[in-house]
Amino acid sequence: MYLRGQQPLDVMVGLDIGTTKICAVAARHKEGNELEILGVGKVDAEGVRKGVISNIDIAVKSIRGAIEQCEQCCGFSIQNVYVGIAGHHIQGINMEGVVAVRGGKVEEQDIERVIDAARAFHAPDKELIHILSQEYTVDDQDGIKNPLGMAGKRLQAKVHIVLASTTALTNIVQSCNMAGLKVADIVLEPLASSLSVLHLEERQEKVIMIDIGGGTSDIAIFNRDSVVHTSVLPLGGNNLTKDIAFGLRISNSEATRIKHEDGVAMRTMVNEGDLLNISVQGGPDRIVEKRVLSIIMEERLSEMFELIKDMILKSINKDIYDSRIVLTGGSSLIPGIQDLSKKVLEIPTRIGKPLNIIGVKDFVDSPIFSGVVGFIRYGIENKIISYPTNQAPNKTRINVSRGMVEFLKKFF
Repeated sequence: MYLRGQQPLDVMVGLDIGTTKICAVAARHKEGNELEILGVGKVDAEGVRKGVISNIDIAVKSIRGAIEQCEQCCGFSIQNVYVGIAGHHIQGINMEGVVAVRGGKVEEQDIERVIDAARAFHAPDKELIHILSQEYTVDDQDGIKNPLGMAGKRLQAKVHIVLASTTALTNIVQSCNMAGLKVADIVLEPLASSLSVLHLEERQEKVIMIDIGGGTSDIAIFNRDSVVHTSVLPLGGNNLTKDIAFGLRISNSEATRIKHEDGVAMRTMVNEGDLLNISVQGGPDRIVEKRVLSIIMEERLSEMFELIKDMILKSINKDIYDSRIVLTGGSSLIPGIQDLSKKVLEIPTRIGKPLNIIGVKDFVDSPIFSGVVGFIRYGIENKIISYPTNQAPNKTRINVSRGMVEFLKKFF
């Protein structure tokens, strides 16, 4: 198909390489911090397992399919993309650094030195992808978001650093390159989703965002406009599908169908005697009670939420946990999951989807697109030169965020 031109400089494209789907979205930043959606592409993912590329050749075909759909929708060819990363290899760590202030007043170079001191963490086969500042202390004054220009002799920084597998990063870049794309930047999935679905007031207080995808559940926790925790649980909607297939003795494709058409998160949502027709490969259709399906789904989802709760409570203070939950991602569309989350996690819960979007918004007005829209939000603020073809990204070039609130005010 003939395309009318190359990707405009003011257009950002997000690419979400997920376990069950690959999405591409093109958008332009408008006045009022709105995103004008110009094009969307979505295909079933192949060559991806639990958020990590497992077969490059197959994944490239899926990436190309999503990009071509997006190109046909927006009318221009796409060259540069912001891509997400997830998977159990992700590691988030809170670190601190201290330096002496030269000259008696905090300058840019002092902030750079204290950030370097705070991120002095080495892990084999890991690459730094984000450095997110939490707060600074100048002498005895703590809780500072931006210490530039303040008088003092001692500067301390608390930061949250995120590491990812070098192999996983390299495979993402290589797959995109083979699909004819350049990677502008790689963004942690839960961080991107938070930029898309959280209100500024939520971040300024306390909020836990859980993005439940096909292969993983990604978590980002904010306290007073700072990221205090990120983690990835290697469980998602695909585990639910497998449980349904096993419990009802049906194929994965049939389990996927009935999960989407008849699945609910809580058994109390199903009436006694409600029946479900299921197809059986090589045999006649069977009739089962919908309550059986609801029990399977409730037990698996409850287990996932219990694991998430344990993971969070081991990583943060109890007072931060007493906040609110925002669920997003494809599995957050399961009816009743909001109530089940509130029951298990014992925190008020809402469902999050992309905020402040216009244009062909109906195509992305869903939690399924939270991550890919978040990549665009991130790209607007962090325009970085594309990585060299077939080279792993050197993420140490990332700009350090001095207080997430200033970063986010530009969007809300």
